[in-house]
Amino acid sequence: MVVSGSAAELTALQDALLGWYAEQRRDLPWRDCDDPYAVLVSEIMLQQTQVSRVVALFATFMRRFPTVADLAAATPGEVVAAWRGLGYNRRALSLHRAARQVADRHGGVIPSDLAALEALPGVGAYTARAVRAFAFGTDDAPVDVNVSRVLARAMTGAPLKGTAQRDTARAAVPAGRGRDWSAALMDLGATVCTARTPRCGDCPLRPHCAWATAGGDDPATPGRRPTPQTFVGSDRYHRGRLLDALRDAPVHEHAIAAAAATHSPVTAARIAAVLVAEGLAEWDHATLRLPV
Repeated sequence: MVVSGSAAELTALQDALLGWYAEQRRDLPWRDCDDPYAVLVSEIMLQQTQVSRVVALFATFMRRFPTVADLAAATPGEVVAAWRGLGYNRRALSLHRAARQVADRHGGVIPSDLAALEALPGVGAYTARAVRAFAFGTDDAPVDVNVSRVLARAMTGAPLKGTAQRDTARAAVPAGRGRDWSAALMDLGATVCTARTPRCGDCPLRPHCAWATAGGDDPATPGRRPTPQTFVGSDRYHRGRLLDALRDAPVHEHAIAAAAATHSPVTAARIAAVLVAEGLAEWDHATLRLPV
């Protein structure tokens, strides 16, 4: 499936979105940066983490590790400690491994080649294309949840997955405007074409939108939504509490339950074992600490 309509209609849609973006673009600290390392850091941080949280912590992390060489030279524990507040801490280790791979295999320079980027730890199809589009100005088409939603609603009026989604995204990119186009789609999906309450009356694509024209069910959210899981009291919650304690100081095995905010020694031991297995912590005799 590709973008529906004529070439003239696609051009009108592109012009409408880029015009809106020129006036409404979000002011993000990595937005006007063409340093591939900074873009890579921002994209890894943004995986499953709210933009507002990344905005608050991005500059601090970059001051701590201003270059890929600085990050590669750090210990895993130093990187995990600096990742405080960003959640999904395995991404910190993936980013650290990616920096070391860049140092070892690419002479300390973030590669622009798609296959080389996808070979870096923690970098998948989306992140590789985002780095290419935002750092190297290519006409790649990174598709995150916001972009996917805009594509399904505005450009096809039907759910998109797999090859159909990639083809649609790539066909929509205006030649030479990959950076602005991708950022515009993300901004529109994040602020106007939102998942639950889209502000269709404020959307620059409304005159061109396949869903607005056809009506019917929302093509971006077919079926029922899964029931949200409770966070407080979950293993993820206790992992976060224990890891935050480790960022401050090593924790003796007798204090792990308290550090993990649980009264269950069994739960505490399980959480500690998971952190060790994931490389986020290590044992030093009877003390748990960040990896060195």
